[in-house]
Amino acid sequence: MRLIHNMTTIAECPAADYSPANRAIKIVVIGAGGVGKTALVVRFLTRRFIGDYERNAGNLYSREVQVDGEQVSLQVQDTPGVEISDNGAVLPDHVSCFLQWADAVVLVYSVTDRRSFDLVPQLHQRLAQCSNGGGPPVVLLANKTDLLHMRCVDPQQGPLLAGTLGCAFYEVSASEGYSQVHGAFHRLCCQLAKQRPATPPAAEKRRPRSPNMQDLKRRFKQALSAKVRIVTSV
Repeated sequence: MRLIHNMTTIAECPAADYSPANRAIKIVVIGAGGVGKTALVVRFLTRRFIGDYERNAGNLYSREVQVDGEQVSLQVQDTPGVEISDNGAVLPDHVSCFLQWADAVVLVYSVTDRRSFDLVPQLHQRLAQCSNGGGPPVVLLANKTDLLHMRCVDPQQGPLLAGTLGCAFYEVSASEGYSQVHGAFHRLCCQLAKQRPATPPAAEKRRPRSPNMQDLKRRFKQALSAKVRIVTSV
């Protein structure tokens, strides 16, 4: 199954072409709960959209792809929603480890959730702390732009915040289509592929084994079956 639609430069590679010496691109997706992080990851990797998900425990999904003709191992780390307390963001230790592991970070907020937007500067600050000031590239994604009647973050506020943080910005809707989500992740992958030299396997940063694309497909089928059962019972 290809990852990118039409004139793509990112495509799934056959398993037989896999080599541990392939360059790895590691991306972590982080944000408040309910902003659509898992929906964005699923949309990018499978083209599909599921409206409801179980609470995310934090899964890593990977597949062999080609970026601008070069074979790489793409790894996308989905993370649990960051809790927001009166004292600010509560970032679990394992999420801090993900930030140190990643080559790039995608910060997500929902245009329908003002608190998720206000959380972004805190997350960006924590990222700088985890990386000792020299952090990986960051992309700011505003999700759920299709919910115009529920919008509480003005369209111009996202680009202003991204400019302050010094990162790229995209407004997307995981539910409406694939092209917007693809564009954001695709540009980030191309940027990383051009910037990072191939790394010998022994020098790669280690990370615990996590579910792969087969697990992602299984979760999709389970969620779809659950929806069918609900409709049938009604």
